[in-house]
Amino acid sequence: MPRLLALLAALFIAAPGHAEDADLAALFAAAGVEGTLVIADLAGDSVHVHNAPRAAQRFPAASTFKILNTLVALEEGVVAGPDALIPWDGQMHDMPDWNRDHTLASAFATSCVWCYQTLAREIGAERYRSHLERAGYGALAEPFDPVAFWLDGSLTISALEQVEFLRRVILRTLPYRASSYAGLRRVMLAETTEQHRLFAKTGWAARATPQIGWYVGYVETERPEATWIFALNMDTRGAADLPLRRDLVRAGLRVKGIIVGTTIRSDFRELKSDRRGLFPDLLTIESLFLDLQTAGSEPAAGYFQIC
Repeated sequence: MPRLLALLAALFIAAPGHAEDADLAALFAAAGVEGTLVIADLAGDSVHVHNAPRAAQRFPAASTFKILNTLVALEEGVVAGPDALIPWDGQMHDMPDWNRDHTLASAFATSCVWCYQTLAREIGAERYRSHLERAGYGALAEPFDPVAFWLDGSLTISALEQVEFLRRVILRTLPYRASSYAGLRRVMLAETTEQHRLFAKTGWAARATPQIGWYVGYVETERPEATWIFALNMDTRGAADLPLRRDLVRAGLRVKGIIVGTTIRSDFRELKSDRRGLFPDLLTIESLFLDLQTAGSEPAAGYFQIC
């Protein structure tokens, strides 16, 4: 069993009452959503978990599979690199930003379904099956549609498995070329500050019941120098819940002292006001985070980004 999964299994069996992270649990309670969040350092020596049983439960991978899918596409040569062009298929899609030519980088950033389905047609079922087995990525139900298996629920994965997979990606222990890893790293980069670099991918299994939202990735910090991996999944009631995926991860990383504050959008207060009717408890995440930070050794860093 991989190191991190073995460590977590031992932790949950030996001391199930101590597996729950109170800080993370408080954030989920304030948001009023059911889900799990795992935050672990690269070595697996420090692990923070909310809802350990759910962390081990598999859910549809949805667009988080684009992390491995990108590695596969680069490794198999169906796309040359992050700047390689994926010509628009000419169809009008629900997401306006999908209705244009894309590069691999922009397809990843916008989670462009048709773009990755174009690549999937070239990769094919047999090569996908081989890559999934080599990566030890979740579970694939047979038979499967090679252009939809990550969308239709055929491919499932747990938050713990996401963390272990990302650990292997970071350490480059999977059998892929350095150039493929470099291309993936470039497209995954979501945020850069003086203190950290965040690499991540969202996912939304809208066809599942309940719908499942994902946010997985890792953050590299400068002071101290460290790498932390995270995986969140949560039940969603619709598209209005989706910003909570990033919000909860960011709040979790901050309350555990891994990252510091980020830039506040100018319409921050309007966003909060707009969401008050849908999520009356959401605004308490801000005050709760400040309370948790103030109770520690460092002063509160300010608002976390809700957008």
